[in-house]
Amino acid sequence: MSDIEHVKVLILGSGPAGCTAAIYAARAMLEPMMIAGLQPGGQLTITTEVENYPGFAEAIQGPWLMQQMQAQAEHLGTAVAFDLIASADLARRPFILSGDSGKRYSAQALIIATGAQAKWLGLPSEENLKGFGVSACATCDGFFFKGKKVVVVGGGNTAVEEALFLTNFASEVTLIHRRDSLRADKTNQMRLEKNPKARIVWNATVEEILGGGNPKGVSGVRVRDVNTGALSTLACDGFFVAIGHQPATEIFQGQLDMDEEGYIRTAPDSTRTSIPGVFAAGDVKDKIFRQAVTAAGMGCMAALEAEKFLAGH
Repeated sequence: MSDIEHVKVLILGSGPAGCTAAIYAARAMLEPMMIAGLQPGGQLTITTEVENYPGFAEAIQGPWLMQQMQAQAEHLGTAVAFDLIASADLARRPFILSGDSGKRYSAQALIIATGAQAKWLGLPSEENLKGFGVSACATCDGFFFKGKKVVVVGGGNTAVEEALFLTNFASEVTLIHRRDSLRADKTNQMRLEKNPKARIVWNATVEEILGGGNPKGVSGVRVRDVNTGALSTLACDGFFVAIGHQPATEIFQGQLDMDEEGYIRTAPDSTRTSIPGVFAAGDVKDKIFRQAVTAAGMGCMAALEAEKFLAGH
């Protein structure tokens, strides 16, 4: 029989949503436990400079910010378990969750803050240059490419919206799409076509992102024409992947109400899910904003709602 840990509030995920939920739950004397998950600290740990998190006049490092959030949560009384939840039984309270470690967790209330991961192309060069000119968030990193040339890969609304946003900073934005038409809605397509800073490369895939050296950074992309197979090189200073995100909700499939993309549905103006006592915060339920500060706000909401739920039960 595996060990079992009994807690009032279990928080899955240790990014901005999870840490903020832990801070508020700990201050409410709920003795929360936070499961760090597959990527302790969340997506900010693979971000270098952060300029848009309130409270810091100068740019800060993403990993440092998450270390501070976790330290604050622990200082207030949060227990942190470096485990990954492999399965969950939400059929009744207390909820039972099983970790990869073999340990089981019993919780009276559950806050899901497991986040969402950007879908990547899977290129070795992409992995090597993440944080050094390769990004999956124009809102986060677009400012760093003021007056520079950037490339966006994708063909849906996200890609077109990211490309349009980047025209506020970059001198030239090239959208690369593997087909001969975009999936984005017509309004966005028209805005992109009319923007003098934007251009589209059709029927093409990215084979390699070029760059490295000292200082490390992106210098261009190698592109393959899908019809002829011909290779060409396009110079650029930044590369943005915009082919979608995948919420980390697999273990809750069939138990919680989700949309067609796997994002957890919550009640309006709330983090309450379809199961009483289960709350969702951050990118696991938000596919629109996907910002650290909005995730932190939802983490606060989830903890306050969990406190209210437990007080009524």
